[in-house]
Amino acid sequence: MRKKIIVALLLIISFVSTEAQTTNNTSITTSKTDDPDNLATEYFTQIMGVALSATSNLKLYQFVYDWIGTPYRLGGGNKKGIDCSGFAFQLYNKVFNTVIGNNSRNIFSMVNPVSKEELKEGDLVFFKIGSRSITHMGVYMGNNKFAHASTSKGVMISDLDEAYWRKYYYKGGRLLASIRESMN
Repeated sequence: MRKKIIVALLLIISFVSTEAQTTNNTSITTSKTDDPDNLATEYFTQIMGVALSATSNLKLYQFVYDWIGTPYRLGGGNKKGIDCSGFAFQLYNKVFNTVIGNNSRNIFSMVNPVSKEELKEGDLVFFKIGSRSITHMGVYMGNNKFAHASTSKGVMISDLDEAYWRKYYYKGGRLLASIRESMN
């Protein structure tokens, strides 16, 4: 909760600063700080550099925003603590009405691999950290950013181009069409 208040304050300061520096009022987009959807949009566009558009899945971004800062807990599956596959499981369940596996290796067996350049919002990204098998995963958000539950900072957004993630990146994946269709 404290992180969300800090993010909201940063957004307000950023907005006020932008408004003071901009002379062309037509280019200013005002935000309602009491609208959580708008705060999530502002968070992702200004702070994270993820370009939201009319084609973006706002439910996905709102879900991630609501979980930011949730602590990491191996085997966890709620806001008291969650691990990377638990976070992906919750996200797919709530955002896409789809039940996926319960660990990163099981979930990887449910996707068609896609290249980094082909990743789309909601695709999954997998990492091999100090192992020959998949040990970590996240959900792609666009603009090389992905949401995940890190062991050190809990649920957060990271960049695939950061040296650490680039080093351990294994593959991206899109849920198999047969799995998506069986849920609808």
